[in-house]
Amino acid sequence: MLNKYPMWKNLMVIVILAIGAFYALPNLFGEDNAVQVVGTRGTTVTETTQRQVNDLLASKGIQVKRSELENSQLLVRVNSGEEQLLAKEAIAQALGDGYSVALNLAPAVPKWLEDVGGSPMKLGLDLRGGVHFLMEVDMSEAIRKMEEAKIADFRSQLREERIRYSGVKVTPKGIEIHFRDADSVAQAEAFLKTRANNEMVFADASEGENFKLLATMSEPYLKQIKEDALTQNITTIRNRVNELGVAEPVVQRQGAERIIVELPGVQDTARAKEILGATASIEFHMVDQKTDLQNAKAGRLPATSEVYKRREGGEVVLNKDVMLTGDHITGAQPSFDQYSRPQVSINLDAKGGNIFSNVTKDNIGKPMATLFIEYKDSGQRNPDGTVKMSKVEEVISVATIQARLGRNFVITGLTHSESQNLALLLRAGALIAPVSIVEERTIGPSLGAENIQNGLQAMIWGMAVVLLFMMVYYRAFGFIANLALSFNLIMVVGVMSMIPGAVLTLPGIAGMVLTVGMAVDGNVLIYERIREELRAGRSIQQAIHEGYANAFSTIADANITTFITALILFAVGTGAIKGFAVTLMIGILTSMFTAIVGTRAVVNALWGGKRLKKLSI
Repeated sequence: MLNKYPMWKNLMVIVILAIGAFYALPNLFGEDNAVQVVGTRGTTVTETTQRQVNDLLASKGIQVKRSELENSQLLVRVNSGEEQLLAKEAIAQALGDGYSVALNLAPAVPKWLEDVGGSPMKLGLDLRGGVHFLMEVDMSEAIRKMEEAKIADFRSQLREERIRYSGVKVTPKGIEIHFRDADSVAQAEAFLKTRANNEMVFADASEGENFKLLATMSEPYLKQIKEDALTQNITTIRNRVNELGVAEPVVQRQGAERIIVELPGVQDTARAKEILGATASIEFHMVDQKTDLQNAKAGRLPATSEVYKRREGGEVVLNKDVMLTGDHITGAQPSFDQYSRPQVSINLDAKGGNIFSNVTKDNIGKPMATLFIEYKDSGQRNPDGTVKMSKVEEVISVATIQARLGRNFVITGLTHSESQNLALLLRAGALIAPVSIVEERTIGPSLGAENIQNGLQAMIWGMAVVLLFMMVYYRAFGFIANLALSFNLIMVVGVMSMIPGAVLTLPGIAGMVLTVGMAVDGNVLIYERIREELRAGRSIQQAIHEGYANAFSTIADANITTFITALILFAVGTGAIKGFAVTLMIGILTSMFTAIVGTRAVVNALWGGKRLKKLSI
């Protein structure tokens, strides 16, 4: 029988539309004003902290809608923006410097809907508001660190080959290796060239009785160092932002030395800076047990050692040679030893495991220190206009090497909160070079709300005109097309809500407005073909069948070419262009389903298989 769907096909249409509507549902509940509390510098948010905050707000007359403690982060929901500001001020004053208190917006989705995976669309920076940073990587520091690593390599390689040298140091021209005679210079140059892998260029720079070998980095190697520094910093910043609980961040490169970071929903610029201020590196050094601390503080210490402050107070003398840097760490988890003492379990990559094994085999029973290095904005600028960074170094733990260490080992001597914090930093990785914020912008929620309002108005007016035209021009069939258009928008929202990485931006709203116009194209082609078939003398049932069957190829061709264009935009575009492309691609797929399959199901249910003398089209 013509124009009759089997039961399974009708059920399929109903189920797909129901799933789209279900996942679009969370977007109706809006967001709650909330205050987020996170521990800093080893402090952990516990149930005791939660009770303290709840009691504090109750004493201030601020009603708490919901208080949630998850992953050592406390989220307190309140009723209004005014109460949110009062709550933040009160909590920050009561908890002190050990905690970071920030304004936030939390989805007001009911718990039962969250439990089955329902969540609202993620909004981009231009819609939700938030903070934007342009960060610059200090490439000179990346090169300096690599030079220090090369110095350590040269020393160990020359010792292995038993080539005597009198000193190694970094100069503005490069790395100078000093020797006692010309034969040693020639021998060292020939040997080190075999180990250089085209990374270093060696030249005899001897001057009279001053025998020395000058090692400089090759141009390809310098270029590779800068590229690696930028790539690793992007990965590290992204990991740290994710670890610290910022939803849907944007971290991407700009040019050769800069990184764009956008944190939607974060209105507290100080909080955002603190998140990115965790841009520190980790180094492991041996403790210098031969040098007396008091003599060292008085300035009497070897050139190979240096005095560092300890986080918990006091000072310690460390060897300058770096045993290992944090960029070799692939995993870090807080745990407890057999005596229930906190520790951090560390996993290294293959290269780091080999390095650590060779270094620690001769230092069993000796203390090893973990040095935390942080770079902060000094508030001053360099002559070239870049931000001048100040370097802060502190020892966060000193532990005894119990056995030869390889790719897996533990750091002990920490409190529980310190082990949690250290594991987070190590997991997220260490920056290969410090970064500075050269530009920052805060987009307020009111501007985001205005963008949403303008976008919605454009969509509503555009949709209203389309609905009116379809109803007047195609009558009953126009009503079916309007029904399909409504479900198409619901499905776009539902699919956007289902995809974890999808973010709705202002250009994304433009894509939805464009989808409104494109969604009825298919129905217009189908309906005009039905009219042609009726004018040609076909029966109503045959005209409906031919209209849907023959218009399909035209609709598919038009939509496939548009989809390919959107796919190319997504592949080569960034930021706003990607948002537009994603929305457009989803809109094309859903509009083809609703325009062809959805309307056909309704038409078949209303008119399929019936003897009709007239069709309202």
